[in-house]
Amino acid sequence: MTRKTETLGRQTKRDSARIARIAAVAKAQRRSARRRVAVIVGASVTVVALVGGTLWAAVGSSDSGSSTQSNVALTGMQTYSGLARDHVTGPVSYPQTPPVGGAHSSTWQNCGVYSAPVRNENAVHSLEHGAMWITYRPGLAAPELATLLKDVSGQAYALVSPYPGLPAPIVASVWGVQLKLSSAGDPRLKAFVDTFKSGTQAPEPGGECTGGVGAPQG
Repeated sequence: MTRKTETLGRQTKRDSARIARIAAVAKAQRRSARRRVAVIVGASVTVVALVGGTLWAAVGSSDSGSSTQSNVALTGMQTYSGLARDHVTGPVSYPQTPPVGGAHSSTWQNCGVYSAPVRNENAVHSLEHGAMWITYRPGLAAPELATLLKDVSGQAYALVSPYPGLPAPIVASVWGVQLKLSSAGDPRLKAFVDTFKSGTQAPEPGGECTGGVGAPQG
């Protein structure tokens, strides 16, 4: 067997393992998707005034335009290059809020939905593995949050968390790319998810997004 053949064989095995890992995580997250919506929104103070079906009406209405989202132009995206990938032990001062890459913790944040903020340094490691980090301002209205969660439901590499001090109500980030949104109803959110869910823009697409730190809701 030639060296070239051996190299191709190893690459094929790595690709197969990555595809299998993504499929397994996606299957597990689909099973708990609806439960996640109820738990994360239940933790929000705004739900107290909005119980009685409002949340689930918002979830249902978010389906209406989903078939055309992929045709939406992703205007307003900002891109960043030359991002460091060093592992560090302490806090990092990032130029973006939230960060889209750079030096980070050696431990990644487990993908999933969180009701409390997560550490930048862990989340950036997840971005390096191909995750999408969807952040929102604490106190985001329950219907808005429900729509956001519906858009990312079933995505194996989605990380969702509140983030104090966001420059916009919702900010969607992947490694080196960021999109600020004023509403979860903006069709660009779903288009962003559809565009970057494969994680191929990241340095290590298909890297681990479980077995790290954090206990997502669900």
